[in-house]
Amino acid sequence: MAITGARQKAAVQALKASDWHLEGAFDVFYSQPQSKTHTDSRHLEELYNRYKDPYLDMIMADGIARLCNDLQVDPQDIVMLVVSWHMKAATMCEFSKQEFVGGLQSLGIDSLEKFQERIPFMRSELKDEQKFREIYTFSFGWAKEKGQKSLALDTAIGMWQLLFAEKHWPLVDHWCQFLQARHNKAISRDTWSQLLEFTRTVDSGLANYDAEGAWPYLIDEFVDYLNENGVGADGFSRTIGA
Repeated sequence: MAITGARQKAAVQALKASDWHLEGAFDVFYSQPQSKTHTDSRHLEELYNRYKDPYLDMIMADGIARLCNDLQVDPQDIVMLVVSWHMKAATMCEFSKQEFVGGLQSLGIDSLEKFQERIPFMRSELKDEQKFREIYTFSFGWAKEKGQKSLALDTAIGMWQLLFAEKHWPLVDHWCQFLQARHNKAISRDTWSQLLEFTRTVDSGLANYDAEGAWPYLIDEFVDYLNENGVGADGFSRTIGA
């Protein structure tokens, strides 16, 4: 009730429908059209104008920084990635008017207070496996430079550290060290996508890694790198960074 603003009856119905699982209840509640808060277009316009760039009809980095300050959220907080995903933002550190207003409407937000109330819900979405996959996939296009097909290595590493801090992949630091030592080039969409599959299907000790599997060459090289550097069965190296 505190997070969604739902009345007790609606909250109980959503919880019952999800067999009293809180995260499932959020999905039930927000998937029901009648549960969405009607937004006031004038308030949305005011919010947009509050953060809009003075020279462009967009919200740029400075405006997003002001929004984060008003929400009391660190701009580097992963929840801002979830916000961008909801807004279907095309580019990092930018919101078009359509993206900003449309995203807030879909979330039932038309004030800073409602925005703050939705933050815990958006943070909880990262724990949903399917939503995390969607957010991870979205991140590639969102983070890359306009007009580029690949993602700059430094940007990719920053995004992986952000995303896998949430999912606690034990090999993320080794992966980033490997890329800096052996690859030092931009990351393709295929590598970006396949790494998530690797983290989900191959255990951190590599016991179930199939060398004949259809992994991108970069992931095969990463496994060789781990073996060369003596990564233990628990996924933590005895030599890397020792």
